[in-house]
Amino acid sequence: MINLAVLKTEARAVAKRQQDRLQAAITENRDLTAEEETADGEDAKKLASLTAMIQRAEAAIHNATAIGSDPTATPPATGPPGTVPAQPRAQLDTAGFNNLAEFAQAVRCANPAAGQNFRMDDRLAAPGNVHMEQGDAAGSYLVPAEFRQQIVNLVFNGENDPVMDMIDPDPTASNRVVGLGDETTPWGNSGIVAAWRSEGEQMLPSRMALTPRETKLNELYAFVLASEELLEDAPRVGTLLTAHAAAAIRWKAADAFMYGDGIEKPLGWMSSAATILVQKDANQVAATVTASNITRMFTRMIMASQAKWLINSDVLPQLMDMKNSAGLPLWFGNFQEAPGGALLGRPVVMTEHNRSLGQAGDIQFVNPNGYEAFRKQNGVSFAESIHLYFDYNIRAFRWVFRIGGQPVLSKPVVPANGGTTKSHFVAIAERA
Repeated sequence: MINLAVLKTEARAVAKRQQDRLQAAITENRDLTAEEETADGEDAKKLASLTAMIQRAEAAIHNATAIGSDPTATPPATGPPGTVPAQPRAQLDTAGFNNLAEFAQAVRCANPAAGQNFRMDDRLAAPGNVHMEQGDAAGSYLVPAEFRQQIVNLVFNGENDPVMDMIDPDPTASNRVVGLGDETTPWGNSGIVAAWRSEGEQMLPSRMALTPRETKLNELYAFVLASEELLEDAPRVGTLLTAHAAAAIRWKAADAFMYGDGIEKPLGWMSSAATILVQKDANQVAATVTASNITRMFTRMIMASQAKWLINSDVLPQLMDMKNSAGLPLWFGNFQEAPGGALLGRPVVMTEHNRSLGQAGDIQFVNPNGYEAFRKQNGVSFAESIHLYFDYNIRAFRWVFRIGGQPVLSKPVVPANGGTTKSHFVAIAERA
């Protein structure tokens, strides 16, 4: 019997050993040792063999399906011994399930509590589908890779959260990303400095002022309970296990990029010392935004041509009526292409993350290039437990991501001329 899922699981394990071995050498700034070279060679041969077997299995399944025969039967020889058949289009790694709802139904029926509907689906028996969970000795089922990737695509490529659209986390294989921060400026006295010199004068060297920066990737999870009644409705299950969970995870990650305190979560720019809070005008009325607020925010931005305005929707009516001292509008609307319009020539985006009108953070001027974010490569751990709530006739679904982030700057920078600092993040202080 061809068990494609088992072959792919073993191949992924071998590839991960090679990746971990190489990553260790890179981290320690060295070449592979003799023992590692030998082990890597053996793994390379093993992976090549598994890859060939997977290719043969996929070809056999494809050919058998095309002629309507049993895809689990031994495939006929298609060429001389040792040759690899021509490859059909790559098969999706779904462990044999057509969709996520079908997988959920199979897990449901695998529970003895299903009574007359009890049936153990052979596809669930593959080692790649069984996931031992701490505190759940009977184990749980790991959702097939293709369906896990669907969640990843919805979280990071969806279009329902403007903040996540601006901040695109870079994938990484590590749970901690260590980089070198550079907060120097071309006009400052630290870092790389250029200088004029007279003929024959000795050149004075400068040094890069780099500071080690560590970004930890913290766990972000969604833990969902589903009743038997819901599991009987396949379309609703599909929606629950994809769009709804992805939207919740996407929202939480984006909110942390803005407000996270950095404790077991990303450090958001509004909680960072890098953000500039422009003070309200003298005698400014509570819960208002003035032209002076806006112009002073604009002047504190690093590379304003790269920035966007993020606002609470309650702020928009005040922007639409805003004029400068000459009576000219600061806001221009284009409701077809940009519903939020443009303020001082930069796009206005309404989000549910911004605070209420009058609170700090109700309107923010943000340059997304000033924030670095990372997500764990290979996406998400996604499992379903049939045992955790066995006595309540409920199933538990769990997604776990690893995401981290922080502003590039630790504090605002001083411009070349003048003493007013600038940053990638500017907001108005509270006007209560």
